[in-house]
Amino acid sequence: MSFFKEMTWQSGILNVLDIGIVSYIIYKLILLVRGTRAVQLIKGILLLVLTWAISTWFNLYTLKWLMNQMFTFGVVTIIIIFQPELRRALEQLGRGKLFSRSSSLDRDQLNERITELISAVQFMSKRKIGALIVFERSTGLSELIESGIKMESRISSELLINIFTPNTPLHDGAIIIRGPQIMAAACYLPLSENPFISKELGTRHRAAIGVSEVTDAVSIVVSEETGQVTLAVGGMIVRDIKEESLISKLFEELTQQNGQAAKSKPIFSFRRRKEGDANG
Repeated sequence: MSFFKEMTWQSGILNVLDIGIVSYIIYKLILLVRGTRAVQLIKGILLLVLTWAISTWFNLYTLKWLMNQMFTFGVVTIIIIFQPELRRALEQLGRGKLFSRSSSLDRDQLNERITELISAVQFMSKRKIGALIVFERSTGLSELIESGIKMESRISSELLINIFTPNTPLHDGAIIIRGPQIMAAACYLPLSENPFISKELGTRHRAAIGVSEVTDAVSIVVSEETGQVTLAVGGMIVRDIKEESLISKLFEELTQQNGQAAKSKPIFSFRRRKEGDANG
């Protein structure tokens, strides 16, 4: 009798361990696809599963047959649809990063990168240096990042200014920022096809609006004609936005990304630089 109790106890521990390992793997996979467009695709797949369940419950034979045909080729379809995410997972697994702890930006780090950004934007605005800066949020921009020159560099005002200085190799196109890093420069963005956009706005502004229409990214444009700074969020723009408003809006949008309270106010200690300092 004691033998069977011991076997049952050991079996229970193994079951708990088994469930724990599988749960952890699922959790890490969720973290992997979070922040990419795969999330929206997963929602679409869940909607198809729900449709199949309804067709089965109510005996809707035609709809059920159609769903069964779709599921027959579902595995191949999923592999094709999630090819970028699967490739990224295998790359991270090979580097031993898939199960590493993910770190989130704290308030000080967010303040620091916005400080660097504002310093660069103000410098470029005064000299009418055109710029297009995109902040990635929940929707991943991996495909757009791959269209540019990979950098993975720490954000600094000096680097931002050097990137957009005219007649340099990376000044044309957008830079994409993910967390504390500039992921890539000279990236191509989708242009907005909104017919109501002012004819005064050029390609940079249309690209900033376009990427904010198809994703939840936040875009900043510095006009090389007027030096005005424009903020684009959700397909909407704020033209000639002032420094204080830009700081407040960036902090609000990026704290929402990091799961912090959006109502909290930024606490900045800006390094007010002289123009000569920004040149390095």
